[in-house]
Amino acid sequence: MSMTTSHQQPLTQVLTQVPQELVHKDDPGQVLLCRYEQTADDTFHITADWSNAHALFPVRDGHDDPMLIVETVRQTFPLLCHEAFGVPLGHHLLWEHFSYSTRTPALRADPDHPSAVDLKVIRKDVVRRGKRAAALELIILVRRAGIHLGTAHTRFTIQDPAVYQRLRLGRGDAHAMMAETVPLAPPASPQEVGVTAFHDVALSPTHIPRRWQLRVDVHHPLFFDHAVDHAPGMLLMEAARQAAQSVAQPRPTVPAAMEVVFHRYVELDTPCLVEAHAVPHDRHGRARVLVVMRQDEDERFRALVTLDQAD
Repeated sequence: MSMTTSHQQPLTQVLTQVPQELVHKDDPGQVLLCRYEQTADDTFHITADWSNAHALFPVRDGHDDPMLIVETVRQTFPLLCHEAFGVPLGHHLLWEHFSYSTRTPALRADPDHPSAVDLKVIRKDVVRRGKRAAALELIILVRRAGIHLGTAHTRFTIQDPAVYQRLRLGRGDAHAMMAETVPLAPPASPQEVGVTAFHDVALSPTHIPRRWQLRVDVHHPLFFDHAVDHAPGMLLMEAARQAAQSVAQPRPTVPAAMEVVFHRYVELDTPCLVEAHAVPHDRHGRARVLVVMRQDEDERFRALVTLDQAD
């Protein structure tokens, strides 16, 4: 199902069913994308179906979960790599930077909202290695029924399996690394971190305020839908959201925006500490929380989370 690009005319080829392997999922029930069309050399239109999405991302404090937008956007990355940029299945996407911002009023949960969500993806930059992409920079605009929900921006690199294994320095066997995962630590209170179920808690309290150990539950159906050799980026962002909510408690909040830097992989076989503290409000007066994750004294992940009030 490869697609060739043209610099002469807009492309009109359409993919109307997205197989799970193209979005790096094993469970077809977690595939949110349902239609793909490349309309120009640097522009793509993708449709997502959220009709069953709330089973994965429950409504929180009366709002659709912004992490649902993040996962919808994340699924566009491998789809575009494999369909438009010549990347074979089995190659690895290495996140460098990611940011999103949402319009909190547009996320108010309403059973009458349509389930179809439209994504316009604009390629800002592509680095090629031969015929395939080696790095991509993308901007994604998300709309529902013509209403703007949010915007995301990302840059990631792409490595073939042999290079990836060299980069992983012996930690590239997903099944072996999952077998060596740090024992699951006791969860923080779900109410403290803004979730309703213990199995969704991504943080374990320590004796130091606003410092937690990352909880890596390799049996969680969303974050570990398939075997991976490191903590997934979606898990790290969920943990950052939960840490920010803990800092803001007891006030319920919506993570309206997040700016993320992935410095290095968070490994499964070593404890990862998560720290959070409030920083000055943004120019709109919204609270912000800086979340940093460290492993073996090295900073692995950093996120600046902007919070809106949920009420």
